[in-house]
Amino acid sequence: MKYAQALDQAIDLDEAERALVTVLLLRGAQAPGELRTRTERMYAFADRAAVESTLRAMAERQPPLVRELELRPREQDRRWVHLLGPLPIGETAVVAAVDRDAALAHGAAARDESVRRTYDVVADAYAEKYGDELSHKPFDTWLLDRIAAEVAGPVADVGTGPGQIAAHLASRGAVVTGVDSSEGMITEARVRYPRVAFEVADFRRLLRPRTAAGWSAITAWYALVHLTESELPAAISALASTLVSGGLLALAVHIGPETRHVTDLLGHIVDVDFVLHDPDVVLAAVAAAGLEVSEWYVRSPVPDVESETSRLYVVARKP
Repeated sequence: MKYAQALDQAIDLDEAERALVTVLLLRGAQAPGELRTRTERMYAFADRAAVESTLRAMAERQPPLVRELELRPREQDRRWVHLLGPLPIGETAVVAAVDRDAALAHGAAARDESVRRTYDVVADAYAEKYGDELSHKPFDTWLLDRIAAEVAGPVADVGTGPGQIAAHLASRGAVVTGVDSSEGMITEARVRYPRVAFEVADFRRLLRPRTAAGWSAITAWYALVHLTESELPAAISALASTLVSGGLLALAVHIGPETRHVTDLLGHIVDVDFVLHDPDVVLAAVAAAGLEVSEWYVRSPVPDVESETSRLYVVARKP
């Protein structure tokens, strides 16, 4: 039998990037000067600056391929390490400061209005693009099926958009109400799924169901993507307050050190921020709301289907 490396088939690398990844895999963390010398037989970098430029481009990819490390005692140059596996024990990465509250630069009311306006404008295109998304997401359907099978009372799907998550839960026997602040999205949801209940409302002020003391489960699939880091505790606490004892909160968020300002969404001109959250901050906010985290997962994006961000899923129970 013969073997061949398949990295090139999994990751699109040019010659310079391939040389750097190879040497980082072989020799571990190294400074740009060391990398230039050790890659000479594979790729001739013009100078040290060319090495650093390539490394920074690789660090900005989604997901990133390399990361710069903090200086150790008596070191002159920062070293770089590949991210095709965990950081070596004892190493600390250089982490740029991220302003996850930047979306509130003009105030919460202005942000909320921008979000509502954005989804009203893109509702039709959004429903067309993402209405069938669960057919490509086996992990999401597995988790949603488990939630539907476990609960006996009413379920709220907040940030429901065009209703695909609510409709999936309903197809598994759950009694669901979809909630969204965008009238355009709720109109799309009602047309697509006339047998499911949908309401226009802000999920941060979610009311209890009319037929029960509280929700047996709340699903929040990317409902928190426009909230800043400082808003998470209050938003999650508000949701938790409407759950019955033993009720479940299941949420999904994009994670990463970034706030993305978007001006073009599905061919429409918009002005909205998407916040990629820190997993530790999300888990802390869930715990601070008095919920017990029973499980959480991180998964990478589905190729050619989703935006290139990792996702955090959390399932927590109200005592």
